[in-house]
Amino acid sequence: MQGSPESTRSAEGGTVTLVGGGPADPGLLTVAGQAALAEADVVVTDRLAPLAALDSLPPHVEIIDVAKIPHGRSTSQETINALLVEHARAGRRVVRLKGGDSFVFGRGHEEVEACREAGVPTRVIPGVTSAISAPELAGIPVTHRGVSQGFTVVSGHVPPGHPDSTVDWAALARSGTTLVVLMGIRTLAAITAALVDAGLDPATPAAVVADAARPSQRTVRATVGDLAARVVAEQIGAPAVVVIGPVAAL
Repeated sequence: MQGSPESTRSAEGGTVTLVGGGPADPGLLTVAGQAALAEADVVVTDRLAPLAALDSLPPHVEIIDVAKIPHGRSTSQETINALLVEHARAGRRVVRLKGGDSFVFGRGHEEVEACREAGVPTRVIPGVTSAISAPELAGIPVTHRGVSQGFTVVSGHVPPGHPDSTVDWAALARSGTTLVVLMGIRTLAAITAALVDAGLDPATPAAVVADAARPSQRTVRATVGDLAARVVAEQIGAPAVVVIGPVAAL
């Protein structure tokens, strides 16, 4: 179940609260998220969460790093689910701290379902998603009057044509909306090629915002036709957000 902090405490006191931490800047963590952290006994965190927000926690708070590093150390989702349930069943107030928003490619609802199946009370505190905030921090609006009347957010984790892909890239090429791609740096060349093959003008403005809200934030602006090459030349890596559409030129 979800609800207020008072309504989600079990008889033993154990709860799980999913907190969307927003981009890396702890100043963009919501007030509700900060309050949940202040009450936590255990924090299970990701590498893209605003880790500086943990610096002020009392020494007794246990911090568990379950970061999933591309091509590196990784914690399985099943292990994360088990950790949440284990600590909550022990009577602890558990905060699952994520970057962005827990329900935007964050597997947050999988964790909610695992807790519900185990009888653990849960609540969800929304966060500022990088799909909007990263472009905005780079001065790029995902919508703009007279330019774009909507935006579509998709995952680029698997490339076009992959058996696991459910994205209709051809439809997106014709949509007339701003396209925001998360987790798409590794597959960017395949994505832009698929969009151009489906009819998107290769001269369409595009941009990549890397390390949003960090001191290392970088923005690369180009066209769809040469964006992938520019990203390689500039040595841009994850985390990064891709924006495709006329707004990328604003």
